[in-house]
Amino acid sequence: MKDIQNQPDHRLINIRKVGVREITYPITVLDRANREQQTIASVNMFVNLPHHFKGTHMSRFVEILNHHRDRIDIKSFHRILEEMKDHLEAEEAHVEIAFPFFVKRPRPAPVRVEMDRYACRLHGSLGREEKLTLEVKIPIRLTPPAPIRELMPRSRGRWGEAILKVRFEYFAWIEEIINLAEEAILRHNDGLDGDNFSPTVEGMAQALGRALTEFAAIKWFSLKVKNLSEGYSTFAMIEG
Repeated sequence: MKDIQNQPDHRLINIRKVGVREITYPITVLDRANREQQTIASVNMFVNLPHHFKGTHMSRFVEILNHHRDRIDIKSFHRILEEMKDHLEAEEAHVEIAFPFFVKRPRPAPVRVEMDRYACRLHGSLGREEKLTLEVKIPIRLTPPAPIRELMPRSRGRWGEAILKVRFEYFAWIEEIINLAEEAILRHNDGLDGDNFSPTVEGMAQALGRALTEFAAIKWFSLKVKNLSEGYSTFAMIEG
């Protein structure tokens, strides 16, 4: 019987992507307040293979992830991508890790303390060059004057959300990006005219864009601001 798997492939067709998706996995991420935070992630790992490879052992992806599960940060992402690229002899390696990140906030009595949840995603790729992108979803809650509070969208209990994607010039904490965005949202809210309170996605996007541009640790960003209304939504996008 012919060994089809080991026969040369004369068609020269590269395998665009091969890998594993949606691995539910416990990870540790860096936390500025507590040094580390335990969370649960959904992990995608895939590579681009040259034409002389017909496939790879899928267990190798999980083995590489096992080596680095104790700490997921910019440095470990680089090592994961290097190992995937080298061990699997790939042209490009990609890792996506989606996870909830929790920030402890003081609250008035009787609650005292509350944990705010932020949906985060890290995407790293290594080919001829390396790219690492952090995505964070920031809920936007605005406080309108009392007479018009009933006019605000009631779906999901907030005005909307901002989806930030950033690449770093140097290390920055996830909390720094969250605080930067929330302070920009608060300043924009405070600057709105109380008699004509009419927040727009354009104005909110511009306020967030200015804050991200002024943060030296960020070398590239894109952001999308969505207003969640009843029956429809509006959005604005900026890239810098």
